[in-house]
Amino acid sequence: MAPVQAPPSQQLPAVQKLRIRFAKRGRLRFTSHRDFQRAFERAVRRADLPVAFSHGFSPHPKISYAGAAPTGAASEAEYLEISLTHERDPERVRADLDEALPPGLDIIEVVTAGAGSLAERLEASEWLIALPGVDPADAQQAVEAFLAREEIIVERMTKRGPRSFDCRGAVLRLAVGSEPASLETCAILQVVLRHGTPAVRPDDVLVGVLDVATLPVTGPALLTRLAQGPLIAATGTVDDPLARDRDATQVNATGQAVDHQTHVAEGDAAAPSAP
Repeated sequence: MAPVQAPPSQQLPAVQKLRIRFAKRGRLRFTSHRDFQRAFERAVRRADLPVAFSHGFSPHPKISYAGAAPTGAASEAEYLEISLTHERDPERVRADLDEALPPGLDIIEVVTAGAGSLAERLEASEWLIALPGVDPADAQQAVEAFLAREEIIVERMTKRGPRSFDCRGAVLRLAVGSEPASLETCAILQVVLRHGTPAVRPDDVLVGVLDVATLPVTGPALLTRLAQGPLIAATGTVDDPLARDRDATQVNATGQAVDHQTHVAEGDAAAPSAP
């Protein structure tokens, strides 16, 4: 019987690639990308997955991460790929990994990878930005002032020092969302961002909004990514990056083509598309 976990010295070939969608929730939103990498590799060992290893002097597990959210941001749409030396049922892999990871790092879906690059499909993200202490009417005025600008320069500290860039050009949609009434005043911004270089993050957009309008934010803003995937520029929406893989699997199983539903970003339908 073949071993379920191939030691690096054996260098067994990869026979299956899986694409995984996972979430960072609650306090685990403060998990850094490197922290998650360590936690996931431990979960792979606990789940006894036959992960493939790279070749060379220092073999490492064939696990590829794409489009990671910044530390401190919650997310419902993080993605990675893993290569296995023996085929496994994707749903069983999902359940085993989810059980091996701590609550808050949750495996949502696992599919067999089809053709094409996952990273190239992650063209845009949809975010919610919660602003405690801000009245939605004041936030609406700030959003209108932001959208009226053609360019808004912000600055972020990078490994090479401060860097200035335009945050307005990456914003495809920006609107004030509606949330159930609560005891505390809180405005919700809904934003769709095009991925690019330099990468514009939701906190960069918030800096830009606060640059054009004064808002009485009384606490840390809570950032939550709802989706990331292919960009439908005409409507400013974000599609499902795993839809092609899921459809291909169903075609192989049934022999019939399958259509998937596009994920529509929430927000004001009248919001302008990217310039």
